[in-house]
Amino acid sequence: MNAPPSPSRALRNAAGSVILLVIFAGCATWTAPTNIDDAPLRERAVTASRQDVQVSAAVLGSEDSKRMFGADINKANVQPLWIEVQNRTSQPLWLLRSGTDPDYFSPLEVAWSMHTLLGGATNASIDDHLNKLGFRNPIPAGETRAGILFTNPNRDPKLVNVDLFGSRTLVPFTLFVRVPDDVPDPRFALTLFQYPETEIVDYHDLASLRAALERLPCCARDPHATTGADPLNVVVVGNLGDIGASLVRRSYRRQLHDGDLEQWVFGRKPDVVLRKEAQGGAPATSIRGWLAPIRFNGESVYVAQVGRPVGGRFAHGGTAVEVLHGDVDEARNFLVQDMMYSGGLDKLGFVNGVGPAPQARPRTTLNGVPYHTDGLRAVMFFATRPLSFTNVEILDWVPYLDRRGPASSEEDGDAGK
Repeated sequence: MNAPPSPSRALRNAAGSVILLVIFAGCATWTAPTNIDDAPLRERAVTASRQDVQVSAAVLGSEDSKRMFGADINKANVQPLWIEVQNRTSQPLWLLRSGTDPDYFSPLEVAWSMHTLLGGATNASIDDHLNKLGFRNPIPAGETRAGILFTNPNRDPKLVNVDLFGSRTLVPFTLFVRVPDDVPDPRFALTLFQYPETEIVDYHDLASLRAALERLPCCARDPHATTGADPLNVVVVGNLGDIGASLVRRSYRRQLHDGDLEQWVFGRKPDVVLRKEAQGGAPATSIRGWLAPIRFNGESVYVAQVGRPVGGRFAHGGTAVEVLHGDVDEARNFLVQDMMYSGGLDKLGFVNGVGPAPQARPRTTLNGVPYHTDGLRAVMFFATRPLSFTNVEILDWVPYLDRRGPASSEEDGDAGK
């Protein structure tokens, strides 16, 4: 006579049966949607035209996702983006997906997230359905093509790059597109801060601009303006769309932590905070930016803090307060090099303004962490892509690129003058 199964074995068998029932139930739940009309997306799409090409884009919300895919893929941390391209040129064009999101998802990758074990024909139908909805290259001359790009989530508004590549040409677009399901939170809004015109000084030559940049505050302060915070080691000049496009192309995304709100410049918290995550979601380079009350030939000027947390890619993500790594110049230089690859960097220079703090005499930031710096801030000018390394003009300001090693104590002393 066989012995009765042990209680633990019986429990495992029961659990296995439940799992199988769930699997088979899941296989039967998905059916191909019958309504994949993109008319609701067209109604709220943002549209732009240039060089005989028109581009429209709209972010799909959860209801759009359910209606068109048969499941809310937004819950899988995917943000579907509808794009339509009208190609009125005489040549075919290709949409460069990695220009829109360097970490985009392929249709079959997203389809796999909807699969169920032993799904069989249903899983194949899911693959086929998402493949058909995905944007397909090329866009033939004189034709219009629309489809879905599967991107990583961004908050409202989403900055959308659309790079269309043809024979010896690139037609670039930068659009700010509304995100339907984003929960309003003023801390995460893209703050388009504006000064009254009477408070803005517009400079028209590089010498006067340099002098103005060197007069900017060296560092942020706490909200009560009593304690010094992180150094303002970067200045960015250009159109918001061109600047944002370059950052997106290098995987910087808006991401704000509570600790960012303690850093104030010009009497306010940061206008925008971006981070570039490393492998496994570990925190890496962070950028806090503020619009400055100056312009250069009508272009906006932003002053920013660029830093990395202690531990870099080995640090734990998700902490409210990141401890600044002491070598802030390394983080600044990393951003400069990153932007060299962005396709949007036009000019580069270095100016004084932060004030030197050699390793032997470091300064401390808001939470008492010591940092050292050569006292310079990098100044980057952006233009509409595509640009290459050979297009970047190096300004004859502080000759940073001529330096052959760590600055001496004398040079440190001169750097802040």
